[in-house]
Amino acid sequence: MSANDAVALTRELLAFDTINPPGRERDCARHAGRLLEEWGFRVAYHEYEAGRTSLIARAGGNDDKAPLCLTGHLDTVALGARAWSKDPFAGETDGERLYGRGSSDMKAGVAAMLLAARSFASRLAGTPGITLVLTAAEEGGCLGSLELAKTALLGRAGALVVGEPTANEPYVGHKGSIKFHAHFRGVSAHGSMPELGVNAIYKAAHAVAKLETFDFRASAHPVMGAPTMNVGTMAGGSGVNMVPDTASLGVDIRTVPGMDHAALIARLRQTIGDDAEMQVFSNLPPVWTPPDQEWIERVFAICQAHAGKRPQARTATYMTDAANLLKVYAGAPTVVLGPGQPELAHQTDEWCSTERIRQAVALYEAIIKDWCRL
Repeated sequence: MSANDAVALTRELLAFDTINPPGRERDCARHAGRLLEEWGFRVAYHEYEAGRTSLIARAGGNDDKAPLCLTGHLDTVALGARAWSKDPFAGETDGERLYGRGSSDMKAGVAAMLLAARSFASRLAGTPGITLVLTAAEEGGCLGSLELAKTALLGRAGALVVGEPTANEPYVGHKGSIKFHAHFRGVSAHGSMPELGVNAIYKAAHAVAKLETFDFRASAHPVMGAPTMNVGTMAGGSGVNMVPDTASLGVDIRTVPGMDHAALIARLRQTIGDDAEMQVFSNLPPVWTPPDQEWIERVFAICQAHAGKRPQARTATYMTDAANLLKVYAGAPTVVLGPGQPELAHQTDEWCSTERIRQAVALYEAIIKDWCRL
């Protein structure tokens, strides 16, 4: 395969329905694994759940320097309520755009990484080498990489490239995430006699009012900006003529480097009240590498050589598997760099520029060549 085949390989990956839930990434992972084995990579698999398969592939490696890790996820989000004008699994293209669920987020990035890895597969012996980590269950909480990081399969890595959609602009991190549900209990009564009950929705509403003015006690990050909070869901009650005895909130918090998640969660528990049950279902740290870090500067130079302009220090608005992988690859400088367009992720008629897919192959090849001194 050549760089021109990256579009064809993306189409192959799009043909696998990996909508999460349920995911069913196994067939897609095995397809990528067969290709990598043909190219000389050592391949291992990890099952997050039955049929939820992640892949770890290696080539090269020495004791002097840890390998470069390239990572992406194989699952996609649902198609959404709006009708598609294109078949989301057919990989339709008009020459400039490749359509399909997961084209931008992020099977084009995975395909470009695979093709770049193939370019050097026969030349990696005796070099630091490369590791590819293709995960299941990234959408909705990065659960596949969370479980993968608990195993010994990841090995080590000296730097990390995440192929999430950035339109081939290098991002040097992303905010952290704390997501939780808060459950409130009351006492039901007839709606005409509310004094006989305890209104759980009022409890939830009081908590929302406190959360709206919550002080993070954290300074804005020079690139990421300030931490944020969004109360995204609120539910309660079973009838308009009843005092509700249950209510719940769903809250999404995005954090910046320097914030203590454990201390923040403790303050949030205090804010919503002692009688509320708080269930944290996502707790991922921010990812940040200073743009003047030596390897990041080399990646910026590579991107400048291909794009003709110096990249600006930017970070992603979304989460990535890097938050979990860096629990194992602690201290590894990290860049998010992929051909997809962030604003097209999760959209109806999602597409990716075919030219950017080819450009991504060249960028990944240059980064591999630089790391392995080829």
